[in-house]
Amino acid sequence: MFQLLQAINTVQQKEIADSIAVKEARITEVLTNSTPAEIVQLLVNKAIEFGLKVLAALVIYFIGAWLIRKIKKLVARGFEKKGSEPTLVSFVNSFVSIMLWVVLILIMVSTLGINTTSLAALLAAGGVAIGMALSGTLQNFAGGIMLLVFKPFKVGDYIEAQGYAGFVESMNIVSTKIRTIDNRLVTIPHGTLANGNIDNYSAKDLRRVDKMVSVEYGSDVDEVKSLILEILDSHPKTLDSTTPGAGDPMVRLRELGGSSIDFVVRVWTKASDYWEVYYDITEEIYKRLPEKGISFPFQQFDVHIKN
Repeated sequence: MFQLLQAINTVQQKEIADSIAVKEARITEVLTNSTPAEIVQLLVNKAIEFGLKVLAALVIYFIGAWLIRKIKKLVARGFEKKGSEPTLVSFVNSFVSIMLWVVLILIMVSTLGINTTSLAALLAAGGVAIGMALSGTLQNFAGGIMLLVFKPFKVGDYIEAQGYAGFVESMNIVSTKIRTIDNRLVTIPHGTLANGNIDNYSAKDLRRVDKMVSVEYGSDVDEVKSLILEILDSHPKTLDSTTPGAGDPMVRLRELGGSSIDFVVRVWTKASDYWEVYYDITEEIYKRLPEKGISFPFQQFDVHIKN
């Protein structure tokens, strides 16, 4: 990249030197073959021509600046109508403003009669060099834009991503900060966050608690189901089909394991009450099933010895 920039700079210096040499030759020719009156008239004409170019450049500047302000307002208004994050609005507005000002300056320079080809090539090469040097940061920028546009989560949601779980503390254009349950603050770059799986536990108001309960062989299936359903129904924070989006509690025999018969237990609750319901049900099942003579099996093997 450095060699490319050096080559471009060498070419530009050669072009400038050639241009200066040509202009010097023309000036020398004019001064040699013209009378003083013709030289004065030529200078006046050039001054008028340059003045008109400057006036045109100033007009373009004021019109362009007015248009840039209008475009920024329209972009901000469009994002506000969609309820976009303030961080995204600020970033997009800044990016649009910079790009439009670059275009406006190039147009003004071109209006003044200055060759913009070399300047554009230098800007392009500089942009490539900066892009390569900041590739990781630009990836985070792009990931941040994707997250802020599609909104897979928002501040305050409980999410799990990149091996971390916690509440979204804050978001900016390059990273998201997550506060874990044990009060650690984890910063995740948006480049990796946008390209990975994001599990948003707060996206829905309701969640289903799923558990597996294993009891020993010989237990009465109907009694087990009845006891667990009673535990589910008696909890004040479990829901049934009378709540829109929820279903009735369910206990079914799922499979016959190697050392136990396994029941699947499902019950709906509010997302904010998930862990409280999960732990309460687990504790009640452990307490009440043995009271009815239903035991939880240990992992075991039957060994037969042959002479």
